[in-house]
Amino acid sequence: MKKYFITGLLIWLPLAVTYMVIAWIVGTLDTILLWLPEQYQPSRYIGFDLPGVGVVASLLLVFFTGLVAANVLGQKLVQLWEALLARIPVVKSIYYSVKQVSDTVFSSSGQAFRKALLVQYPREGVWTIAFQTGEPGGDAAEHLRGDYVSVYVPTTPNPTSGFFLMMRRSEIVELEMSVDDALKYIISMGVVAPASRKLEPVPALPAQ
Repeated sequence: MKKYFITGLLIWLPLAVTYMVIAWIVGTLDTILLWLPEQYQPSRYIGFDLPGVGVVASLLLVFFTGLVAANVLGQKLVQLWEALLARIPVVKSIYYSVKQVSDTVFSSSGQAFRKALLVQYPREGVWTIAFQTGEPGGDAAEHLRGDYVSVYVPTTPNPTSGFFLMMRRSEIVELEMSVDDALKYIISMGVVAPASRKLEPVPALPAQ
């Protein structure tokens, strides 16, 4: 009975967690419909609440915002909006901090979270998975002698929290593992190990 129970649990647990995560995302994005006046709510036209309408609305809002901001007029509007926010003391600090991080992470030319690393943490001889986020800058870089990299060490099983470290480049190991595989490895607490990417030997050419 224990064997059958565990087998059934292994089938239903991933489905339940997947359902809860998707339901949370859909429910959160559906709140965007609350921005609309009551007479324009989709439920008034279709007669009932349809989950997922807010997801589609959110995606369309993000897409058209990017479409408008990609032209000259849109860039001027964004500059005016940011200039307005820069005049609000508390909002300015929060907005520009988040903007700087998002610009760095999502930039196609940046190196943030582009590489999975193997580092020794929290002590020598103990290894863990980390991600390269860039290189030290500002006043901190002036006090470091040598070649250093900025590293983010996520916690398990929640990778959204972790530790920011500045480590010598010679003390880290760059992995062939993709960032997605590294995240799966971390979230699963080492249970789901990614496949090793070993190069297949090149077959010898037949003798002439």
